[in-house]
Amino acid sequence: MAFAPLVAPADALPADERERAARQLRLPEIGDLGQRRLRAARVIVIGAGGLGSPVLQYLASAGVGVIGIGDDDVVDASNLQRQVLFATTDIGRPKAEVAAERVQSLSPHTQVVRHDERLTSANAERLLRGYDLVIDGTDTFETRYDVADAADRLGLPLVWGSVLRFDAQATVFWSRPSSGQPLRLRDVFPTAPPPDEVPSCAEAGVLGALCGQLGGILAAEAVKLIVGIGEPLVGRMLVIDALSARTREIPLRPAPQPPASEGGHTRVSFDDLDRLGPTLLLDVREPEEFAAGSIPGAVSLPLGQLRTDPRAVPTDAVIVIYCQLGPRARLAADALQTEHPAADIRLLDGGYAAWQRRHRSTVGSDA
Repeated sequence: MAFAPLVAPADALPADERERAARQLRLPEIGDLGQRRLRAARVIVIGAGGLGSPVLQYLASAGVGVIGIGDDDVVDASNLQRQVLFATTDIGRPKAEVAAERVQSLSPHTQVVRHDERLTSANAERLLRGYDLVIDGTDTFETRYDVADAADRLGLPLVWGSVLRFDAQATVFWSRPSSGQPLRLRDVFPTAPPPDEVPSCAEAGVLGALCGQLGGILAAEAVKLIVGIGEPLVGRMLVIDALSARTREIPLRPAPQPPASEGGHTRVSFDDLDRLGPTLLLDVREPEEFAAGSIPGAVSLPLGQLRTDPRAVPTDAVIVIYCQLGPRARLAADALQTEHPAADIRLLDGGYAAWQRRHRSTVGSDA
């Protein structure tokens, strides 16, 4: 399936960039126009580890204009077998710092943005906002879901890969694709597995060369999406078995639409609100989203804060929860229902995005 180019092209390339990218410019699918799209692109890579190392090098070599690096860890001797950005002389240094130096040396015209902080549900949208595309190179399920949920809310394509032992997977999740159906991480893996069910790389091991192989695939997917060429891994997952040197594809499909009552939480329409009686309308988006526009009468309580202390929410009225589209509201409802089993907790159908569309159509202004 073809997709429109992700970004508009830059006006021109720096003179010496043409020489550096000469072999890539010769590809008719990329050419001058595609190279200028890469020059204008803003890509953030979360995790500068086994996958992030080759991804960052190939993005820089491709001429991506702005590369964000998100990692709060330091280089460790046990990293060097697979994290090929680093050398023994880098042990103990911040990964983002070293990675930024390597990227800059490969592509002097690339602007590197360091994010030396751990990505969480509370800061994920702030870190990802302003980029065109996200590549997930993290190694914990909690962070993976926080990255994916934030990318979904922002409508950013998420180039996703996973590697363990001799096995690897790659795909692209995208909640607002330029063509085709939306497909999200939670469509394929609705919830993270229990902490002790899947071993980490530190426990099970990983083939370093496979990290390089998969990282190259992820970088290629990013280039294809930015330039608008080929057939990206949207709607299918590439599975690699390094021991047998075989690959296969698994078709992916969006999850079925939820019924009117999901997980015990009834969904209500805007028209239902006035008929519910005493109601607490809870906005679980981030504070900056709430400040930019909210439903009149709503109370702001970001998801991260609610999950930290669900007992602080009063339950003497019907609780109606909303976020931008719905995923955060469902997580908030689950957390509240666990703490307050008898509470009447409902989800606002369509979230703030639906209310905003309705408001525009009725009064002709942006909330």
